[in-house]
Amino acid sequence: MPIAMSLVGWIYYEGEAKVGPLRLDTISWMMAIYISVLGFIIQRFSIRYLHGDRVYRLYFQFLTWTSGFASITWMTDDLRLFSLCWALPLFGLVYLTALKKEWTPAKVEAVQMGKMFFVTSLAVIAVSVWLFLATGEWSLSGALSTDKLAHLKWWETAGMSVLLILAAIIPAGQWPFHRWLLESAVTPTPVSAVMHAGLVNAGGLLLWRFSPLFTDAVIHALLLLIAFISVIIGTGISFVQVDYKRQLVASTMAQMGMMLIQCALGAYDAAVIHLVLHGLFKATLFLQSGSVVPRPGQTGYGFMRTRGHGFVGILLGLALGTGFWAASPEEPARLLSALLLGSSMTIAWGRLAFFREGRWIGFFFTAILAFFSEEVRSKLMKMLHDSIPSGFVPPLVLEWFALLMFIVFALTLAQLFKHRSSSIAARFYMWLVHVSEPSLPAVERHPNYLKAYLKEEMTHE
Repeated sequence: MPIAMSLVGWIYYEGEAKVGPLRLDTISWMMAIYISVLGFIIQRFSIRYLHGDRVYRLYFQFLTWTSGFASITWMTDDLRLFSLCWALPLFGLVYLTALKKEWTPAKVEAVQMGKMFFVTSLAVIAVSVWLFLATGEWSLSGALSTDKLAHLKWWETAGMSVLLILAAIIPAGQWPFHRWLLESAVTPTPVSAVMHAGLVNAGGLLLWRFSPLFTDAVIHALLLLIAFISVIIGTGISFVQVDYKRQLVASTMAQMGMMLIQCALGAYDAAVIHLVLHGLFKATLFLQSGSVVPRPGQTGYGFMRTRGHGFVGILLGLALGTGFWAASPEEPARLLSALLLGSSMTIAWGRLAFFREGRWIGFFFTAILAFFSEEVRSKLMKMLHDSIPSGFVPPLVLEWFALLMFIVFALTLAQLFKHRSSSIAARFYMWLVHVSEPSLPAVERHPNYLKAYLKEEMTHE
């Protein structure tokens, strides 16, 4: 029913409509569809996965609680209701994590998540109250109108912007608040899917909602720096970790960093599309995580690696990136998008090197998929163009700075890989391993609650 209602609203209600404390527009309907479809798929998966658990029904109740309030969050236009709906899904996630009461790591992670989510909830409440005191409006659209914001002093907008950045980076698992996300691998797979496909993406939507407040280039540079550090740490951990779920967690940290970099460059529509597509992709990976366990007679699975991407791959990447940059003058953050497209083409060509025969067939098949993906992205961009306010556009030098940082980071990684026997490379590797490993209270050699279950079952027999 939520999926059908959201789809009808998205198709038949054009523009913006206000119903009591709710504001229904293109993005709110799209997010309602996305969250309800994702929640339905995860709950269908959970029917068998969680079968036999002692708190089987509670999982479904709180999964519905979390997805329901997450949908309402992006429909509300009242600052008080927004603050409440921002906190309720996060604490629903804490409760889902703590349901396995017999397992010590789950309890430790739930406490850590509760502390982090309490801070982000306080930050959103503080911004809501501050906006009301400064503008006299509890309505979100009214408080963020041009007339109201014109009367705010620079230190007020800067202070609220910093609080919003704090509220956004905590659920996104960004540095320096990334520890709770890295240790969240102890949660059941359906809970991990909800977390990484939905709630960690909320930071980008929060920044989009309050984007009229971000009018200072220094604030954008601060967000860019935090997000870039998170991309470095998340990418590095995904390379050194051998645990599959921890690789996915680190990948989420890096992807959320990329999403926040798009927000820092003023490309909020690109960030919204990024979080939706990343959420679908990451939910699929978590729900299929059991398939990476080797079956009897199989040698196991692993990431395919190549010795290099080759000169042809580099030329194809340069051609694609340069062509996209020249053909898309209106694209937000087009320098960063061109870099990502070009590097993706180079990496894809390196993966195709595994095919001794049919390499060009694989190349054309990949090109068709890439064309289809770009068409979907461009259609979504056009649809969201009128729904997301243009707001403050950061100076172009900030985008060039982001591009330079990514190039330097890529070249540094290449040199470390080339000289991986050096002491610097070894120290960097061990630091990444140390950062990615959970704290001692968050792990057990063998789950003690399983021993308790077996002992209780033997007693009954």
